[in-house]
Parts: sequence; C-alpha cells; structure tokens
Amino acid sequence: MKEVSPSLIRNVYNHANGDFFRRLLLIAIPITLQSILLSSKSLIDVFMLGQLSEADIAAVGVASRAIFFTTIILTGVATTGALLAAQHWGAKDNKGLRETTALTWLTSTIGALIIIAILQFSAEMVMGLASSDFLVIGLGAEYIRITSWSMLAIAFSASLGASFRSIQKPGVSTFFSSIGIVSNILLNWVLIFGHLGFPSLGIKGAAIATVISSLIEITLFYGYLVYQKHLLRFTVTDIIASASLDKITPFIRLAIPTTTNFLLWAGGLFAYTAIMGQTGTEGLAAFAVVTPIEVVSLSFLMGIANASGVLVGNHIGAKEYDKVYYQAILMMMVGFTVTLMVSIALYFSKEGILDLFTALTVDTRDLADTFLSILCVGIMLRSIPTTLVVGILRAGGDVKFCLYQDMLTQWFFGIPIAAFGAIYFGYSAEIVYCLFFLETLFKWFACIYRLKSKKWINNLVEKET
Repeated sequence: MKEVSPSLIRNVYNHANGDFFRRLLLIAIPITLQSILLSSKSLIDVFMLGQLSEADIAAVGVASRAIFFTTIILTGVATTGALLAAQHWGAKDNKGLRETTALTWLTSTIGALIIIAILQFSAEMVMGLASSDFLVIGLGAEYIRITSWSMLAIAFSASLGASFRSIQKPGVSTFFSSIGIVSNILLNWVLIFGHLGFPSLGIKGAAIATVISSLIEITLFYGYLVYQKHLLRFTVTDIIASASLDKITPFIRLAIPTTTNFLLWAGGLFAYTAIMGQTGTEGLAAFAVVTPIEVVSLSFLMGIANASGVLVGNHIGAKEYDKVYYQAILMMMVGFTVTLMVSIALYFSKEGILDLFTALTVDTRDLADTFLSILCVGIMLRSIPTTLVVGILRAGGDVKFCLYQDMLTQWFFGIPIAAFGAIYFGYSAEIVYCLFFLETLFKWFACIYRLKSKKWINNLVEKET
C-alpha cells in the first residue's frame, strides 16, 4: 500500500487554520439546521400519524419517499444554480449571481408544474410500486395528490436557499424554513387530530398542513427580499436576461447531468422502499419509521458537504486552486468525524426515539430497533462519499463523474443485489436493510481516486467573463 506523502500531510496541516474552520462552521451550521428542518417535515408527519395506525405510518412512509423523489428533481436544478452562483460570488460578479438565481427559479418552477400534473394522475400507480395493501395505497395516494402542490413553494425556497448558501449567508433561508416547520407542526396538530373546532382529517390533514405551511414560508421569504431590497431579489428584467441562449446553454449543460444524478439517486431510494415492501407491511412500517430518522441523522453530514461545496466554489471562482485541493481533504476528514459523533449519539438514543411511536406493534418496534443499529454503521459508510460527491467534486463542476459513479454503484450493484435477496432468496427485512448499504463501499474507492486526480477542479464562470 502506498504511503501518504509527508508533504501532503504538511500542506493539509498548513491549511487547517482557524479561518478555515470558522468559515466552514459558519456555513455548515445554518445549512445543517435547515437540512434538519426540511427533513423533519416527513419525520413530523410520520411521528404524528404514528399515533393512529401502522397503515398510516406505512402510507406516509411510501408517499414521503415519492414526494422526496420529485423534490430531488428541483434540488438538482437548484444545485446547478448553486454551482454557478458560488463561482460568480467568488469572482465578485453580482449581476451574474442575480441572473443565475432568476434562471434557477424559472427552471425549477417549470419543473414543479410538470411534476404536479404527473402526480395528480399517477398517485395510485406510484403507491402500488411499493405496496399491495389497498388501504395503504389509498391513504398514500391522497397524501401525494395534495402534497404535490407544495412543489411550487419548494421551487422558490430551493432556488433562493441555494443562492444564499453560495454567498455564505445560509442562515437567512434557515430562518424562514424554521417558520415553515413551526407552522407545519401547529397545522398538523390541528388538522390531523381535529383541534380548535376543525375536523380530524388524519393523513389528509398532514398533507394539507404541508401545503399551507410551505405557502406561509415562501410568502414571508419573498417579503424579506422586497423589504431588504436584497441583492438576490431578482426582477422580470433579470428573468428575461437570464433566459438568453448564452445563459441557458451552460446552465442546461450542468443541469442535465446534475439533475439526472439526483433523479437516479432519489429513484434508487424509492426502489429500496419498494424492495422493502416485498418483506411485508411490518417491514415497510419499520422502514418508514427509520427513514426520516436516517435523513435527519445525515443532515449533519449534508451540512458539512454543502458548506464544503460553497467554499470549493468560492475558491475556484477566485482561482485559488491549490487551496481548493488541500482544504477538500480537510473537509473530507471533518465530514467523517462529524458522522462518527452522530452515529454514536443515535445508537444511545434509539430507545427514546422509538418510544415516540406508540402505534407500533412489539414486533415492528423490535425490527425498527434493529434497523437503527444497522443505520448507525451505514451512515458512517456514507460519510466520505457523500462529502465528496454532494460537496467537493460537484462544486468543482465534475458533474458527469458524480452521475456515472452514482448510477453504476446504485443501479448496477446495490439495487439488483437487494432486490435479488428480497424477492428470490426471501431474506428477512434485517438482511435486506443491510444490503441497502453495500453500494457505498464501491463509492469510497472511486471518489477518493477522483479527488487525488484533481481532474474535478474546473472554473465554470471564467469562460463567461
């Protein structure tokens, strides 16, 4: 095995100064909080509906995965905007930054309208991919149809949130996300259980609460932009300017592989849900409980990854290429350390977490407990690849590599093995869940090799100026 070069260690150490960690944490903490807030929306729905029945838990678990899949499409577009926005900010190009934000919003909104139209007519079919229980399918389909309207709000918040991260002010979008979460909790309490004179609507109430709370969030967000006359407050003039061919072409060139990457990854997550559905409603219910906990746990890692992407983009825009490489290694180490701490905390708190789900049977609770133990190891395996793919490599414009390695490891290895184990061999739910993490092992080697090559460092805005 090749030894690590002393000069590499020395250069990494030289970049491990207080300013680096201060900037990383100042960006990562608000992004982490926002990720937790966003992912807690589904956790809140699962937790509150978890007091009704296992059918409600299973239905919202599958439906939330479907909504997450569509949300990821918009996130892919927003991520494309963030890649360009971060480098425009590093190059001190405010006009390019604002026009990129406008183009990101316009593209995301068009995508949201298409998604809404599709989900209105295919909700039962989507649910049927993961469950054969007619009650679960009916409940989930209703949730999908209503919640899909929140895509318009997500298009706005994702686009603006990406740009605020790019200018190293993620706390603004985090603040408005927190308002949306508080609104969602209150409206869930009112509409799911029928308080304050409202009827008890169950899973339908959770869906309505999601739509209304997202509308409250973006209304206040836009009001802030107008009141502050903020740099990122784009106008019709900016939208028209951004829609020119010379702006759209590089955007689409990045957006296609980035969004496809996100799409295939999210589709893979839904495929895993469908595979778990082959083990029965009990396995699906336990998986529905663990999934939002997994997303919340990974929010800490996603915060580091996204903050890393912002810093990488800023440094590349400023043409500080040596600093990019050595700080990327530091970011990878920070991501691993943070995930280790989260994994330990999750393991020792899993009993308390499961106590919140009172509708679970003894067998389903035991299965969920086993899933959580497996998850503690699984999120550790995901630490390095996630930091590199979500943050560092993609921020350097290496979107095709990210697409190919995700597609190959997930769709040509992870999913086929898990499906074969669940359907052909009839493995237990616990073993099937373990198989979900196998793909990550291959990502370790591919991502680290790519990092060392430095081929991922690309200045995306230099050619525009």
